[in-house]
Amino acid sequence: MTNTKMIFHVQTALQADGTGTSLALCKQAALSIDTDMAGNAEYFNPAELLMAALSGCIIKGIRRVQPILNFQLRGIEVRLEGVRQDVPPKMESISYEIIVDTDESEARLKLLHDNVQKFGTVFNTLAAGTELQGVLRRKTIE
Repeated sequence: MTNTKMIFHVQTALQADGTGTSLALCKQAALSIDTDMAGNAEYFNPAELLMAALSGCIIKGIRRVQPILNFQLRGIEVRLEGVRQDVPPKMESISYEIIVDTDESEARLKLLHDNVQKFGTVFNTLAAGTELQGVLRRKTIE
């Protein structure tokens, strides 16, 4: 068995247009990031982008195991809240709520959550250095 590693490449540069944003490039995609010291509400700042990466990792992980587990769902939503400490600057904690629109049993929901916690690249990276905790629950009619 070969221990194959994936390599990722991202290039980011400050835009010269005076907006204080930077442009990140990866594959054929481009993403503007708020790197202005005053902030720019039209773009994700790096901490928000980190949290968006986590939510994307959670959703992608669920989609990856869905056919393996034969897990039936109609939708997934992830809600995150991060707490940043100032000294040293870092994300101190991130709490998450994964909301799954499904008729699967509670035992199957737990199995899905276990898979999210074990097999997500971004999830595991953040869990190693940040207090990361949350729940996976069934969507309720509001």
